[in-house]
Amino acid sequence: MGYESLILDIDGTLWDSRALVAEGYNLQLADEGLERYFVDAEGLKALFGKVMTEIADAMFPDLPENRRYALMERCMARENRYLEENPCRIGYPGIVEALETLSRRHRLFIVSNSQRGYPELCMDKLGIRELISGHLCFGDTGTDKGTTIRILMDKYGISSAAYVGDTQGDREAAEKAGIDFLWAAYGFGAVTGYAEKLNGPMDLVRLEKEGRL
Repeated sequence: MGYESLILDIDGTLWDSRALVAEGYNLQLADEGLERYFVDAEGLKALFGKVMTEIADAMFPDLPENRRYALMERCMARENRYLEENPCRIGYPGIVEALETLSRRHRLFIVSNSQRGYPELCMDKLGIRELISGHLCFGDTGTDKGTTIRILMDKYGISSAAYVGDTQGDREAAEKAGIDFLWAAYGFGAVTGYAEKLNGPMDLVRLEKEGRL
């Protein structure tokens, strides 16, 4: 296939931060007396991969839109602070080793539906910042993931790429961006239609050795 670059999702692909994110959200909600909106890791599973406004719509459906999105902003800011304070030993087994190997032949990038600061936090906590050539997120572009992928590709002159993600939304984003999709089946979602299925991060290394990346 000969991909020049690989573009990576974060949640469900690089790490599983659901429990820590839920704890961060709940700290903010408790401070505001909004315990009725408490969430747990399992409840976040279906929400990860969505943009901020969609998560807010699902978590706080009875709040007016302006209050809903402002509350989501505060929860995400608290999440970032909470993750910064936590060791975050939540990377999938083998992910760092896989990226180190892949970086020898491919440029690696990150595109996420997250808030600003989250990709940088993930890279620092996993110790992979030097392996990543660039990143963009919803907080940067304010648009859907497929469009964000195209913006990143144009910005960095990416000639060919595949997107590595774990949800159907990721697959649809890759399709919109006009690139192949590699399904991280170890993540959060069920997907139909993909170029390759990954049962673990080291499957990327296997595909590389087989000349399929």
